[in-house]
Amino acid sequence: MNVKKILIAVDNSTCSEKAAKTGYEIAKTFGAEVALVNIIEPVPANINPDLSMAPVFLETYDNSEENSHLLLKEMENKYSQGIKTSYLSVVDSAAHGIIQQSDQWGSDLIVIGTYGRTGLYHFLMGSVAEHVARKSACPVLIVPNKAEV
Repeated sequence: MNVKKILIAVDNSTCSEKAAKTGYEIAKTFGAEVALVNIIEPVPANINPDLSMAPVFLETYDNSEENSHLLLKEMENKYSQGIKTSYLSVVDSAAHGIIQQSDQWGSDLIVIGTYGRTGLYHFLMGSVAEHVARKSACPVLIVPNKAEV
């Protein structure tokens, strides 16, 4: 397996921290570069009578884009150990955005964390990690959110 480009999906959760740590360890082993991706899920827009977007939506988007960049920088600082890192951030649904960014960037591996939800919540919401694994053109490593032993 020739792994030169690893896409790591991150959000503001402990499971994505574990994914980032694992992804960077794999990158170090293979001498690969990393792209950290954070998907900004769209907030329903309020439409004004003149068919323009309400200012509240635009402010939310600006804040999310800024927060996304800060999150990516924080993950790089915490785990990269000097590994070349790119930032990818896009407004989209989580699974679709991750797959699209992976395809565009040309990743050889996607590393993503999972919350490990079960039962009714999992049935109703599905799993972003499972969807990415089913639809991705490259291998996907799903890092479970288990306590460290």
